[in-house]
Amino acid sequence: IYDVLDKSAFYKGHARAESRSPMNILFRTPSAELDDRFIAEALKAGMDQLKGHRSTGGVRASAYNAMPREGCKALADFMREFEQRNG
Repeated sequence: IYDVLDKSAFYKGHARAESRSPMNILFRTPSAELDDRFIAEALKAGMDQLKGHRSTGGVRASAYNAMPREGCKALADFMREFEQRNG
């Protein structure tokens, strides 16, 4: 997921690279409207609980121990596809 963020001009991460959490990945698209579209389309694709904190907005992907690698890969693939369609 961070690889997608690092290679993208579309997504912007919240934290500097040296301060990133491996468990909570926070980012934004270019607008709040696209953030909402991203979250809605991700939900339709079977990925839920991506809405950012109510005070900061954006997208929040949690990758705790129970999150399989395949789930992270699915989100990264979705992020690339979403950027292609909306970037």
